[in-house]
Amino acid sequence: MDYGQLVKKLSVPPGFAVPTRLTHGDIVARALSRADLADDVRGINASIDIIRRTRGGSWPEEGVTEEFDFVDLVWHECEFREGDSFAYAVYDVDGAYLGCCYLYPMGRRTPLTEELAKYDVDVSWWVTPTAYEAGHYSGLYRALRHWLSEDLPFKKPYFSNREIPSG
Repeated sequence: MDYGQLVKKLSVPPGFAVPTRLTHGDIVARALSRADLADDVRGINASIDIIRRTRGGSWPEEGVTEEFDFVDLVWHECEFREGDSFAYAVYDVDGAYLGCCYLYPMGRRTPLTEELAKYDVDVSWWVTPTAYEAGHYSGLYRALRHWLSEDLPFKKPYFSNREIPSG
C-alpha cells in the first residue's frame, strides 16, 4: 500500500473540547489566532534559521509579511474550529512570545508510511532564538508531553521535529 498520499484524520472523542489554553510551569499556550499577528510575524522573521534547524521542513521559506501571516492565522483558526489541526501561540507567564506548537494529522507535515500510520498526531514546535537560549525549546517539549498525557486526547504522538530534546 502506498501511504505517501494519505493523511489520517485527527480523532477526538465525541463531546471532547480540545483546550484553547494550556499551561505547564512557566509556559502558556493558547489557540493561535489573529490576535497573535504582530508577535507571530516578529517571531517567525527572527527565527527562520532556528526553525529550520530544530523543527525542520520547508516552512518558512523566507520572512513573512503581516498580510501573508494574517491569512495563515485565519487558516489556523478555521482548522482549530473544525478539528482538522490545532496550532498554539506560546508565551511565558509574563506574556513574552516564545513561539508556536502544532498538532497536525499524520501525513500532513510528515509523509505517511506504514510505520508512521500507528501514530495519532504529528507534534512539532519552534521557539525564537531568545527563547531557545533561555531553555524554552526543551521546556516546551516537556510541556507538550505533559499536555498530551493529561489534557489532550491523543495517545500516540509522533514528535516530528528534527531536534528532539533528551528529556
